[in-house]
Amino acid sequence: MPTTQHPISTDYETAKSFLWHQNDSAFYYFNKFTTSSKDSLRMAMAFNQMAAIQSDAGDYYGAQEILVQSLRYLHEQDTSDRKCLASNYNELGMVNYSLKNYDAAIAYYDEAIKLSVVPNYTAIFQNNKANAYQKKGDYQHALLIYQRAFERTDQNKVEYARTLTNVAMTRWLQDHHYNASIPLQQALHLRLAAKDRWGLNSSYSHLADYYLQTQPDSAQYYAQQMYVVASLLKSPDDRLTALKKLILSSPPRDMRGYFARYQLLIDSLQKARNAAKNQFALIRYQVEQKKVENLQLQKDNNAKNYQLFKQQLLLFASLLLLIGGLIGGSYWYRRRKERLILENQKVVRENELRTSKKVHDVVANGLYRIMSEIENQHEVDKENLLDKIDLLYERSRDISYDPPRMETIDFHPKIAKLILSFATSNTKVLLVGNQEDFWQHTTAKAREELEHILQELMVNMKKHSRASNVVIKFEAQNDSLQITYSDDGVGFAEGTKPRNGLRNTGNRINGLGGQLIFDSILGSGAKIQLTFPKA
Repeated sequence: MPTTQHPISTDYETAKSFLWHQNDSAFYYFNKFTTSSKDSLRMAMAFNQMAAIQSDAGDYYGAQEILVQSLRYLHEQDTSDRKCLASNYNELGMVNYSLKNYDAAIAYYDEAIKLSVVPNYTAIFQNNKANAYQKKGDYQHALLIYQRAFERTDQNKVEYARTLTNVAMTRWLQDHHYNASIPLQQALHLRLAAKDRWGLNSSYSHLADYYLQTQPDSAQYYAQQMYVVASLLKSPDDRLTALKKLILSSPPRDMRGYFARYQLLIDSLQKARNAAKNQFALIRYQVEQKKVENLQLQKDNNAKNYQLFKQQLLLFASLLLLIGGLIGGSYWYRRRKERLILENQKVVRENELRTSKKVHDVVANGLYRIMSEIENQHEVDKENLLDKIDLLYERSRDISYDPPRMETIDFHPKIAKLILSFATSNTKVLLVGNQEDFWQHTTAKAREELEHILQELMVNMKKHSRASNVVIKFEAQNDSLQITYSDDGVGFAEGTKPRNGLRNTGNRINGLGGQLIFDSILGSGAKIQLTFPKA
């Protein structure tokens, strides 16, 4: 059944424009496309490209996972899917080849060859299969496939040189008495004439291996040439391979320098690949999280609309019941009296709540912050500790009245110091966007309230979350400011009632005319979003 055609997404085209020169951006837009598209074939193609990017960055296991996702959107019976299917299986073969799972690689190449509809691609898949047999040590099978390539009449010089090199090296690996120098040199001259850099990289590698035991100086020369070409190709793996060959073929006086370059390059490459793996995982997580949030927002909107309908229906029914009722002065007087009583009770509760908040913020959180700082210090400065306790005591005496608020010129360093004081060797704390221009849009009252709120969130994290990573992000929007707290701790079970600290946080942000959005699932961390208007 043919795949339904859909308009090409802007995200897909944007991803293609970044491909192979800004791969992180290409990966982001391909991933974004897969979360919103309904075109199964293009989704599979996007996953295929994402896997190729991950494989190129050395994230082979991540690439396998993405390729399996791609296969779920394709069907062998659909002829329009076969090209992408063949590409997926070839990519899976190359990933397993890189992981040295040669039997699995051969099986995937067989699937790619079976589904291939483009002769040139079929030739590439067969060559890849022969390479796997060669690496496995099954030289007979490898030679059978390479020999078939000679029978093709449509080979160009580059393809012929590739086949010639592969046949010569496989015969030499099978029998070290075989003289492979003539065909290897012939292939090298063809590649030099064609300016085929990848082919030259292969030829220099094979010639270095061939001459290693018999002519080490020749092996060293070809290894040096391979290193030069690999550098031009910006291929760190091939540069490492060339350095290995130089270490093996060079005299002792040169070995140390090549080994130092090898160690430096492999360390740099490992760091870059680890960073790429983390970046790919973060991109996928953020896009998936956004998708989940959008779905939740749709669900919430539907629930609100249904609730609004119920309220309107209830209101209509109430109006029908009230029509004809007696609305007398006694009812008005009774309601007014009740309202006055409630207002008085509310004033009392507000005074109690304000005092309670001050006790909690000044004494409890202040004391806990001092304890946290002592806990994370190797040595305790007694004089500094006494000063902080004395300041805490003086502030506790002033709880009964509101002192005048002092303007702080540099407020962001104060916030940074407050939040980072909760960082430990087990808990990493990251601030994003805590800049002076963010706080310029806040009033003195807002800054005071936000300082208490942030202190409360960090105390709550320290006491309950068991988080390893905490991120607090400050963002300025059109007419509002937003602070987002997130951690990877234990989270809260559904239905958990907020403690006093979190209730105070909600009351404070409401007092600023803002809102608090609390999102947490047990075992999956917590996310708290504070939004309030600019001053």
